Amino acid sequence: MAKRKFEPKDYIQNGGFIFIHLGCLLVIWAGASWTAVALCALLYAARMFSITAFYHRYFAHRTYKTSRVFQFLMGVAGATCFQNGPLWWSAHHRHHHRHSDTEEDIHSPIARSLYWAHMGWILSKQYNKYDTESVRDLAKYPEIRWLQRYNVVPGIVLGVLTFVLGEVLAHTSPELGINGLQALTWGFFVSTTLLYHATFTINSLMHKIGRRRFETDDESRNSMILALITFGEGWHNNHHRYHASERQGFYWWEIDLSHYGLVMLKWLGLVWDLKTPPKRIYEEAAGVRKRTKTPGRLRQLQNDEEKAIDLTPAFSELNDSTLRGLPKQEKELLEEV
Repeated sequence: MAKRKFEPKDYIQNGGFIFIHLGCLLVIWAGASWTAVALCALLYAARMFSITAFYHRYFAHRTYKTSRVFQFLMGVAGATCFQNGPLWWSAHHRHHHRHSDTEEDIHSPIARSLYWAHMGWILSKQYNKYDTESVRDLAKYPEIRWLQRYNVVPGIVLGVLTFVLGEVLAHTSPELGINGLQALTWGFFVSTTLLYHATFTINSLMHKIGRRRFETDDESRNSMILALITFGEGWHNNHHRYHASERQGFYWWEIDLSHYGLVMLKWLGLVWDLKTPPKRIYEEAAGVRKRTKTPGRLRQLQNDEEKAIDLTPAFSELNDSTLRGLPKQEKELLEEV
């Protein structure tokens, strides 16, 4: 695949992304306060959880189940991150897993450049559209299609609310030293920009630096530091070895904040059936079992551009009777891919 060159209209078309970065310059006039910094940290944490636990682990990989109402609320929460809608996000991420670190990968630092993998691909109009077939399991819900169409609305509402909150606090608690402009600057522009680049490091740095526990078909790696910053996404090699698992920190010492949050939501009855790595994955990590190679016919299906809709959600909806009819090896493979 030829490398994509930037055109001026690419930047114009993605003006919102650039505008949010430029909005950080408002700190020159808005100043700072401990209250504003705390608001920035709070909204960063809440939205990092939304993008990792909801957009990534639910919409893209369907690693747990929830109700239809809470599914929509999770989509709204993820959309406040200004990383497009759940259909666009999931379609591109599923494509990444099918072609990780190959020429077909949309954001590989191995096949292309570190800058392209980090944010260059986002600025290219080449990826403004997405493969609807790969997310038909999600697109069957009209409310999710609506959210995809109006995906900027939740983020805009959040920005307005931060300004209103700052103004209210300026009048009711002036000792906090915050106002509307400062709250908007730190709570929305700065926190969103930090959120952008923290999540983008998974696409870029986590295929370049860190340790490899599993021999995957790509260059995915693990990093404790990035796992802390991204609420568990830094266990990227784990994830690429078994992306059907909700938890990405496979061991108790691998801190995975999004996993802990989802466990709490499970206690509340809002989510359920959180998938975990099977025994064979831990045996492989311990070096007592070699990875089973994918049978040729399944590999061909996975890599066939015309047929390869995302397999994870499709297979997750197979009933028990269907799975019982499969040979053990193929059943394990279907649960994994």
